[in-house]
Amino acid sequence: MTAHTDPIPFDAGFAQDLHARYAELRAAGPVHRLVNESGLPVWVVTRYDDARALLADPRLGKDAQTIFRLVMDRFAPGAERPESEDGRFAGGGFDMHMLNMDPPDHTRLRKLVVKAFTARRIESLRPRIEQITEELLTAMAGRSEVDVLDAFAFPLPIRVICELLGVDESRRDDFRLWTNRLLDDLDAEASVQAAGEMSKYLTELLAAKRENPGDDLLTALIEVSEDEDRLSEPELISMVFLLLVAGHETTVNLIGNGVLALLTNPDQFAALRANPDLVDGAVEEMLRFDGPLMHTTFRFTTEPITIGGTEIPAGEFVWAGLAAANRDPDRFPDADSFDISRDAQGHLAFGHGIHFCLGAPLARMEAQIALRGLIAHFPDLTLATSPEKLGRRNSSLIHGLRALPVRPASHP
Repeated sequence: MTAHTDPIPFDAGFAQDLHARYAELRAAGPVHRLVNESGLPVWVVTRYDDARALLADPRLGKDAQTIFRLVMDRFAPGAERPESEDGRFAGGGFDMHMLNMDPPDHTRLRKLVVKAFTARRIESLRPRIEQITEELLTAMAGRSEVDVLDAFAFPLPIRVICELLGVDESRRDDFRLWTNRLLDDLDAEASVQAAGEMSKYLTELLAAKRENPGDDLLTALIEVSEDEDRLSEPELISMVFLLLVAGHETTVNLIGNGVLALLTNPDQFAALRANPDLVDGAVEEMLRFDGPLMHTTFRFTTEPITIGGTEIPAGEFVWAGLAAANRDPDRFPDADSFDISRDAQGHLAFGHGIHFCLGAPLARMEAQIALRGLIAHFPDLTLATSPEKLGRRNSSLIHGLRALPVRPASHP
């Protein structure tokens, strides 16, 4: 059948009450029509098996220029439209990366980037991640109250990704400001300004790295080649943008959401303290239970497809509802319970298929090291406010907290 129901508003209220809203939709059916705050209609897939299949379906495209055209086609005559530059969204030109491409362009880019972003390079970061973790946790000790996001969850991954890419330490706060403005849904003008400032800085950084190469990922991306093929300047800027944003935003919110899950489930926190070897599994459960993304970025149907008995026409936007799929009780029994001993393997927090997150191993390693350090330093960590008072980010993509105040209560 083809559904013709009125779309459900995906607004701030939906995002703030994400799991409850998604649970209602998942119970009602596998596919629903939403409309985001910009007025764009999108189909969301809420059940695990359908979402996983969707993420590997070649009939779903991600090409940025096609997405731009489809977006513009959906605005009514006379309605305010997004600014455009040469058939693309305005503000920085960050769309020429793997996440916004289909094969064969995606295949070419991923092959080049993987040659620089190697497992060996990531693993070599472990001692430095442990050192940064120790420094940040030591600085938290002795304070009666501290925001885990500001003091720990943000500075850890941003320092790691900036050092990995060779970004100057003095610009870390700039990157936090820029990415927050790009991913939050409060001020479109501020978002465009942030994109422009970030693009200018990355252009200057690339020029500096070409002049003075270093032992960092950015230099490796500049130098990497395959059959005389190299990344172009726009591709380099877009890839560095993707690595910077994805390389710290997801980990910030993975740590923040995960710590909240532990503190609101004291039996699980106690189990982890009693057996720190459960850390790796705990991180997977954190990703499943309350991951850093609500759903995927836009995909579009290249032809009509049927999901869960519902036909979605060609040229329609589709989200895989990651937060909904990861709490599907048909895949994860007692899915709304946080259980660090469960086998959470197969969750979709990092996606699936050709667009599976390239930085997943780095995010996992950072979160595992962070969690081990936090437990060792602050085994009596408690929330400094009630969970109901914690606000969520104003984003239609990122699922994260605005702040997470805690009482460290250092171990004697």
